Amino acid sequence: MELFTDIDAQVQTLRALLGDALEATELVPLIESLDDARAVDAITAATALVQSGERIRAAATGVIAARSSREAGQAGLAQSRGHRNAASLVQQITGSTRAEASRQVRIGESLLASATTTASSGPPVGDSSSDDEAIRAEKPVAPWHAGLDLALLDGRITPAQHDAIRQGLADPPLAIDKAEDADDAEREDTERHDTERDDTEREALMRELWEVAADQLMDAAAHDTPEMLSSAARAIRDRLDPEGAARRFQERYSRRSFRVWTTADGHKRGAIDFDDEGYLWATTIIANAMRPRTGGPRFVDAEEKARAQALTDDPRTNDQLTYDLFLDLLRAGAVAEAPAVFGARRAGVRIVQVVHGDGTAEPIAHAEDHLHAFPAAVAEQHKCDVGAVTVAVDSRGNPLDVGREHRLFTPAQRVALAIRDGGCRWMGCDRPASYGEAHHIDEWVRDDGRTDIDRGILLCRFHHMQLHHGGWRISRHKKDDFVLHHPRGQTFALSPRPALRYAWAVAEPWRKRFHAAA
Repeated sequence: MELFTDIDAQVQTLRALLGDALEATELVPLIESLDDARAVDAITAATALVQSGERIRAAATGVIAARSSREAGQAGLAQSRGHRNAASLVQQITGSTRAEASRQVRIGESLLASATTTASSGPPVGDSSSDDEAIRAEKPVAPWHAGLDLALLDGRITPAQHDAIRQGLADPPLAIDKAEDADDAEREDTERHDTERDDTEREALMRELWEVAADQLMDAAAHDTPEMLSSAARAIRDRLDPEGAARRFQERYSRRSFRVWTTADGHKRGAIDFDDEGYLWATTIIANAMRPRTGGPRFVDAEEKARAQALTDDPRTNDQLTYDLFLDLLRAGAVAEAPAVFGARRAGVRIVQVVHGDGTAEPIAHAEDHLHAFPAAVAEQHKCDVGAVTVAVDSRGNPLDVGREHRLFTPAQRVALAIRDGGCRWMGCDRPASYGEAHHIDEWVRDDGRTDIDRGILLCRFHHMQLHHGGWRISRHKKDDFVLHHPRGQTFALSPRPALRYAWAVAEPWRKRFHAAA
């Protein structure tokens, strides 16, 4: 649908819902009078209208940014209007925050780069069968994010989703240090040309991998939040660029710090800049202690249930409880009994690493909770410290079955579910695996259900209860994607998390590997 045709359609929908002669002061009571379905229709139409406007704004922002470049100096568009840069001008016009204005400029510049390349390439001139390498070399190559930019302009993704994917994936790494290569005056011409050809082919392959990754993340945008897309994009980037992942890990590690100070009015303050492992440990400990308050799995053991109820009834705020937990850890140290400090059980961090049949390990591992990526050295360090559990899986992360001997999923099976699912599989839910409850998609009695991994799925407590009490159900044909069935008949595919598709796609080479995961 054409842009203004779409805008007109949304305006007509809102007119039909709210009427023509609508004063602004009548808006809230009028929508209050709508039934549930029509209220949802109103916000859906208004959102589509806003998103159409955002597409126009993004395109205009890209042009403004180009006309406000540093090279333009005082003659630049933003500078001529008294602003330091394009973001400042956009902030004034839109009334947004500085961070939001900067995001709009990033998106606009991305759109303009794709549009400029597409326009420059143009239709072929003269003999289209020409083999002139010089002509082909001069032809501009579309950036890897061109499809992402087109999806935004077409309305398939929102600006927030675009920015999450674009920033999370960043740009593919260059094949070599071009400047260093250019300074090598001793290199023979033939060797240099061969190297340049290899570098060009590798850069083309990396660009293709980033394009495939963007396509997968755009598919996930239909049900994942921008925060989830950003996290998945960073994890995928680390798997595609393990050397860069190791470098970024070390950079974050070198920035670690813990600072305490006293303010002028006597307040005692502190600030921590975590490295990746430290952050994972801290969040895991806090989540383990606070889980009864923050929606973790339900407790079966009577003693654990009583402890969870006591925590729920505690008058302290979550932040106060976290602070007291931190001080308890400092006081007690490693000699304390686990229940005295950690709550129901000692907190633990699980690192997942793919090891091939020939014994070679992948260069990137990931945390079971939140799927944070880590260099292989972190997995090796954890293996030396606490050992490892081997779980055999297929190319989609599906572990082996166990059978009907157990009514409930065993601890080993729950580990396998956590590795395969990465957390709650309900649409748009970001609850990590440690918050998950194992759900049988086949009823134990009614369907002669088996406690097999391929017939189980991880759901957080809220969505597990929603499914059982709200008339929803989940089905699966063999080992295809799980399918969520709405009580009214709609169905939704519960696709694997994008980052995990890359973890389990173990076929080489890279090109086949990620096309197979698409």
